[in-house]
Amino acid sequence: MTRHGKLVAYFSSTVATALLGAASLMPSSAALAACVGPGAPDNAQTKCVKAITIPGNPLTSFDISWADPKRAEYYLADRSNSGIDIIDTQHLTFKRTIPGFKGIVLNKAGTAVDNNHSGPDGVVNHGRWLYAGDGDSTLKVIDLNAPTASAIKQSISTGGTTRLDEMAITGDGELLLAANNAEDPPFATLFSANGDAATSNTFIIARISVSPTIIPAGFGLSLEQPAWDPTTQRFYTSIPIIANNPTGCNYGQLSGPITCSGGLLVTDPDNPIPVLGAFDPVSGQGVVPLPSCGPNGATVGVNDNLLLGCTPGNFPPGTTTLVINAKTHNTASVNGITGSDEVFFNKGDSRYYLGASKAIKPAGSNLGSGAVLGVVDGTSVLVETIPQSSGSHSVAADGKRSLIFVPQIWTRPAGAIPAGDANTIDGGTATVGELLCGGTNGCVVVYRHNVDEDHDEDAPASH
Repeated sequence: MTRHGKLVAYFSSTVATALLGAASLMPSSAALAACVGPGAPDNAQTKCVKAITIPGNPLTSFDISWADPKRAEYYLADRSNSGIDIIDTQHLTFKRTIPGFKGIVLNKAGTAVDNNHSGPDGVVNHGRWLYAGDGDSTLKVIDLNAPTASAIKQSISTGGTTRLDEMAITGDGELLLAANNAEDPPFATLFSANGDAATSNTFIIARISVSPTIIPAGFGLSLEQPAWDPTTQRFYTSIPIIANNPTGCNYGQLSGPITCSGGLLVTDPDNPIPVLGAFDPVSGQGVVPLPSCGPNGATVGVNDNLLLGCTPGNFPPGTTTLVINAKTHNTASVNGITGSDEVFFNKGDSRYYLGASKAIKPAGSNLGSGAVLGVVDGTSVLVETIPQSSGSHSVAADGKRSLIFVPQIWTRPAGAIPAGDANTIDGGTATVGELLCGGTNGCVVVYRHNVDEDHDEDAPASH
């Protein structure tokens, strides 16, 4: 029997004999080895190398993450501990948590996390300055060179009542675009950021919204992950659903399933337009309709290609992921992967990594959830999918070290609040995340793609 088979047999035979509050008696962390199970397949090009435990509360809820190869740091929006976790990407060790965020906020019934009011959420950095959105619609500006207790230097309201979510920053660190995804209608805020300054002086330049003919109010439509393309000097923001794409489709105004695809919002930060309509080739701004894609994530690869994290949660008929060229708007479909939230381009191996927590489960799979880490090469071809914990929607890569960081949610039985990992093998008690982490409290799993081993260095093609 293989190592995986032995683990499955062992954990499937384990029976909880008592309940302690919301948690059942599970195999102790000491009895588990990390980086095993279906999330660490021996034949993958993307190898699991370490599981990093986060001190404090179990990872019951987290959001977006980011990596800075120059500082050798990874940042995770950790709602469970009401702060930004920082991991050393050179030594693969936990460094500290920057506190001062809303943390987990439950819905009025107390039955689930209220994502719209919890925080932190989006996160990005340039040099010493890290920017993070919070559940009260504020941007927190953090000095990474400062002591933990005094690291937050500014808290700036965007004027909303719900969370400030995902964001992107220009290469010089002087302009930042952040989305209030849960406002109705949603909007983005363009900030003047700190660049390489020694003191913080971040402020709002403009609020940017989309024409109501494209994002009608009153239907809970959204703006999601932005990305910055240094060649076109534009921000590109995923829009999950837009009206009339195609004409007469259902964006929520009709009963029945959603039939409208999403769009891509193009913004010129040097010439911001408060309300953007359909894409205007003269100004190079506006909304580009997308074919068969309701995206959450967006990331810029080489040759001005963007991979968009399409998900059937936005566009139910969708079964593929989309790559679009920023200049030509030509597209290519990536078959075999969908359901992504955050997506991240790794410059170290010219591959895209997808946090696909809502992936469509392959026929015959014995896993209880379709959640995977998707790996797509620069030619828009799916390389592999690797099972993850059911809440694993966040991913970031350190391109200098070819390391990929994927948070895993805690393992707790059905009915726990917040809900835990449900990605079990054949209905057994061992979850994918538990086997990856070597325990039940969640962790950040580190993967490495060794380019020298698979010689997969083909130049990405343009579309």
